[in-house]
Amino acid sequence: MTELTIEPPTVETETRSQASRAALVFIFATVLFDTLGFGIIIPVLPGLVVSFVGGDPARGAEIFGLFGTTWALMQFLFAPLLGALSDRYGRRPVLILSAFGLGIDYIIMALAPNLTWLFIGRVVSGITSASFTVSFAYVADTVPGERRAGAYGMIGSIFGVGFIIGPLVGGLLAGIGPRFPFWGAAALSLASAAYGLIVLPESLPFEHRSPVSFRKANPIGSLSMIRARRGLAGFVTVNFLNFLAFQVLPSVYVLYAAYRYGWGYALVGTALAIVGACNIIVQGLLVRRVVARFGERIALLIGIVSGAVGFVIWGLAPNSLLFMIAIIFYAPIGFVQPALQGLMTRRVSQSEQGQLQGINGSLMGLTGVIGPTLFTLIFAFFIGSQAPFNLPGAPFLLSALLMIGSLILTAKITNARNLAAPSKDFQP
Repeated sequence: MTELTIEPPTVETETRSQASRAALVFIFATVLFDTLGFGIIIPVLPGLVVSFVGGDPARGAEIFGLFGTTWALMQFLFAPLLGALSDRYGRRPVLILSAFGLGIDYIIMALAPNLTWLFIGRVVSGITSASFTVSFAYVADTVPGERRAGAYGMIGSIFGVGFIIGPLVGGLLAGIGPRFPFWGAAALSLASAAYGLIVLPESLPFEHRSPVSFRKANPIGSLSMIRARRGLAGFVTVNFLNFLAFQVLPSVYVLYAAYRYGWGYALVGTALAIVGACNIIVQGLLVRRVVARFGERIALLIGIVSGAVGFVIWGLAPNSLLFMIAIIFYAPIGFVQPALQGLMTRRVSQSEQGQLQGINGSLMGLTGVIGPTLFTLIFAFFIGSQAPFNLPGAPFLLSALLMIGSLILTAKITNARNLAAPSKDFQP
């Protein structure tokens, strides 16, 4: 009779595991640097735009809206290309060059003598910031499939930290001078590039790299991969609906709170900071535990239901207290992206992770183009004299409907039969 023995982990396995953990620390730090840079310029960019149009706030708002749409359009156009380039040349060079380019972009904006140069800076920023999709591909390279949701949750929480701390730092730097926040953001981005150059290891082995196909490395051409991978189209649709629903917050949250509850900047800022803090808690502390216990499907469904409930409460809340309480119900939406990303990355091979994340980045950019116009027009219509009834919360209710649509689709595409469909989990 043969005695059953369990082999201890080999030195090679332990070394690889340690290298994977170290690589994740590097990528998390890189994401933090880049996100802080974005957050730092938030308080000063609108004022700088207004100053270039002679202090006219209405004209400044129009130009600033154009800047935002252009930035999102660059994301839409270039995220697939950067993802495809990372599949061919590796994640490391794309991340480093993008961080360097972003630093140069902030320097251009710090020195911009007019709107034209500032606009050029926003175009470059939209292109280089599309590299965030490569960070998600990096995680897919280095983390086993069953643990990816937790890693994506950590990246989400880092985004939250950057967008809470960044504006605070930007406000302090603006006290020195209106251009200082741009210099601060440039320093962070260049530090990120230097940090990556020195310590960031490559995550994609040469044997898993694929040639660049410019026919596919664009928003339209990338549809071929969606069609070719069974079940992927459903996940992409769910992602699009969730991205679009989220756009209601940056589009009308401030306008709605001021119109319905008479909130000023301080209250709105506090509420958005609480939203960000809840996002940090959910994605940084809860995602890994919930996914480990209940699986990605249940976490995804919980997140979508919570988002829908939060939007409904925001849209119908009769007073400020209930409006604030809605943040608690909305918070578990932080489960959605990590769980969804974890499921999607297992539908494609390791050599296609960059292309997949490029598609996701393109979707985010597309909704960034559509969402602000869609939600602001709906808000304006339902508070105007031509509306059949006054319903300022209509944009939030539309977002709730989008979430319900994504819930129905998610329940269908993540049932046991579909998830059991052949889909090899390509491990790094």
